[in-house]
Amino acid sequence: MNERKIIQVEDKVPFKLLAPLSIQHMFAMFGASVLVPFIFGISPAIVLLTNGIGTLLFILITKGKAPAYLGSSFAFLAPAGIVIAKWGYSYALGGFVIVGLCGCILSFIIYKFGTKWIDIVLPPAAMGPVVALIGLELAGTAASNAGILSSTSYTLDQASGLYEQTVTPVAMNNLIVFLITLGVAVFGNVLFKKFLAVIPILIAIIAGYISAVIFNVIDFGTIQDALATPFISLPNFQLPHFNGEAILILLPVILVIASEHIGHQVVTSKIIGRDLLKDPGLHRSLFADNFSTMLSGLVGSVPTTTYGENIGVMAMTKVYSVRVIGGAAVLSILCSFIGPMSALINTIPGPVIGGISFLLYGMIGTSGIRIMVDAGVDYGKSRNLTLTSVVFVTGLSGAALTLGNVELKGMVLACIVGMLLSLLFYIFDRLKLTNDREEA
Repeated sequence: MNERKIIQVEDKVPFKLLAPLSIQHMFAMFGASVLVPFIFGISPAIVLLTNGIGTLLFILITKGKAPAYLGSSFAFLAPAGIVIAKWGYSYALGGFVIVGLCGCILSFIIYKFGTKWIDIVLPPAAMGPVVALIGLELAGTAASNAGILSSTSYTLDQASGLYEQTVTPVAMNNLIVFLITLGVAVFGNVLFKKFLAVIPILIAIIAGYISAVIFNVIDFGTIQDALATPFISLPNFQLPHFNGEAILILLPVILVIASEHIGHQVVTSKIIGRDLLKDPGLHRSLFADNFSTMLSGLVGSVPTTTYGENIGVMAMTKVYSVRVIGGAAVLSILCSFIGPMSALINTIPGPVIGGISFLLYGMIGTSGIRIMVDAGVDYGKSRNLTLTSVVFVTGLSGAALTLGNVELKGMVLACIVGMLLSLLFYIFDRLKLTNDREEA
């Protein structure tokens, strides 16, 4: 049996291979990455631009030793949604900038003191449910965005003084498009092989879009208007605004993205057979990741992160060359200036986005569970059971903590509670007060 040739990190790739391999990487992140700007209500063009620039910066800062493509981060969705609803997107941008800046500072702390303190502040038993909450908090919005929930309204009857209830049923065409999109995403994720296995989300979006045209969820006039957009157009840039309350709501996410980044680097290290935490060093890769987030916030884009989809591409193809990933980044930058492409992406209807979100939010939730499984969390220990239980209930209960004008709830509050409990348990351990500590 012939073993597939490994193309290592520093290897050059001939152009006839470079182009399709780079396109593959761009497609791998495309479906999930453009979903984030959709949820935030901004143009995906600016995201394609900053993802590409961020990836090139990542390669430069890590001295071409760490293959990674930076896509849109889902970790910010829940807290950023709170900020956007209260102050607007520009204030979320300010939060992204500060979180990115703090992440850069964190990279210097890691350079000086290592990473063991992260496990103390937020061990897997707490980190897992915090990450899971990112998806679980958003689960209800998927069906709402898809337009598959019936709505109830009440109007006052002046004559009787009573309220009349009106139930608006779900539009059947929305439901059909939603089910087609979700079905292709679900079964494609399980059944697709080779190259198709890399891009099930993209295929589901295309299938959903076609079905939306067939079932009149979107009309040809809208598509024609999008295609009539000038071929070359500039992405929509906007400046951030800063608000202390908004920043505090977003700030706890830094620990989530740091842990996510470490996990991705560990997995990538195993795939390529090199220890990326030592060379080029975790401090370099984490700095590059957060520096990209900071720059993205400054120009109106969404936070970036290393992407599991692209790690999966490397594992499948055995192609680890940073030149391939750099090529994907250049393609993403070029696509951001193609007006019809950006306009077409903006025409994707709610049932299609909802169908994709339905699966992706669940997968985000599952990734939190995976953290606990991969770490081998022992729930025979009372501290682990307590941590996970309290974090989940705090995040899902609707409980909120108001500090001045700042309201902390959901994943943000759960993260803070998890950190405080973890620190207390660590102190109790040091004082030899806990009943489940390892005896020396």
